[in-house]
Amino acid sequence: MPQEQQQFSDKDLARLEAMSKLMDNQFVIPGTNYRFGLDGIIGLIPYVGDIAGLMISTVLLRIMMNKGAGPLIMLRMMGNYALDTLIGIVPVVGDLFDFGFKANRRNVEMLKRYYASGAKRPNAKYSVAFLGILMLLFLGGMIWLAWKAAAFVVAWIWAAFQQG
Repeated sequence: MPQEQQQFSDKDLARLEAMSKLMDNQFVIPGTNYRFGLDGIIGLIPYVGDIAGLMISTVLLRIMMNKGAGPLIMLRMMGNYALDTLIGIVPVVGDLFDFGFKANRRNVEMLKRYYASGAKRPNAKYSVAFLGILMLLFLGGMIWLAWKAAAFVVAWIWAAFQQG
């Protein structure tokens, strides 16, 4: 079946819903309606947690791409993941943001609206490779940034012990 005519089956949608729930809404704080997921929890590990959350989120993005999401909606989804990761790296503020932004949930809801609109969907065959390369470059940049930050912290600690 051509990609532009593909629809979500109930099984596909259920899998996306389950994955986004696990990442963004699986747990509830007792006595409140506030929900959070693994993305917020693993985001508490400085830098590494945010990059791990991004890598898990790319699995969701890949499934959505395989289901024929057009290039514009894929860029918007990637923007949600990039924003979640970039702000998530900032200590304390980023952790609070991770618990509230819920990029996976946003993207699944965006995709459901996209398919419900009934608008003609372009064939995303050629844009998938381009968007994949953009995602890999972003991920590589995040890893490089985490490496540089870790090197800075190690050098700072080393210098503190040398002076003492």
